Formats: sequence, C-alpha cells, structure tokens
Amino acid sequence: MSVLLGYLPTPEGNAAFAYALAEAARRSTGLVIVNSARAGAQVDAALASQADLDRLRADSAAAAVEVEIRQPVDGHSAADDLIDASSEPGVEVTVIGLRRRTAVGKFVLGSSAQRVLMEAHTPVLAVKA
Repeated sequence: MSVLLGYLPTPEGNAAFAYALAEAARRSTGLVIVNSARAGAQVDAALASQADLDRLRADSAAAAVEVEIRQPVDGHSAADDLIDASSEPGVEVTVIGLRRRTAVGKFVLGSSAQRVLMEAHTPVLAVKA
C-alpha cells in the first residue's frame, strides 16, 4: 500500500509533500513521489533538483517512511503520469498541491489539477499552501 504524491519543487509542492509524508506515516505505508517534466521537455523547472530529491529522501527517512521517487520524462503530461500511477495496485490516496488563486482564477482550476481530481483512480487530497 502507498500514498501517491504529485510533486513540484514549489511552496505548494512542499506543502503537499509534508501532508503526504504525514499521511504515509499515519497509515504505516510507503510514499511514491511522481515529479514529471512538462510533456516532451527533457529540461524543465518542474523537475526537482538533486538537492530537492536528497531532502525528500532525508525527510522520509527521518519519518521512517519508505519512499520511491519517479521522474518520468517520457513525453506524457504530469497529469497523465499521476493518473496512470494512481491506477497501480496498492495506491490508497493521491495527494496534490494547489496554489492560491485570484477570484477569477478560482473559477477555473488549473487544468492539470482538475484532470487529476476528476480522473485519478483513488481519492485525491488537494493541499493548499
């Protein structure tokens, strides 16, 4: 069993990581982190740096949570990668981070977040930073 996290190296991504890590510890299960590049991008600011990955691993180890980090660069969108991962056996919940939006921005949720909320194969927990 595992908690699935869609991670970006942003304040929202770090808030989602903290929640997902606590949830994995509470459930006594593993944490699978998916950090995807934008579709078709081999270099992308959305990909976590080695320092970011080391911090995620260290924080997970400190919480006694087994972690698996995936950084697919296969040309799929981040939403596709997360939705696909949510269908894997043993995934209990998917966690994503949301950024705060203006009044107009609240009317239309980000397309990736909206797709994950609507199409994931598990319950989705959306964390605001």
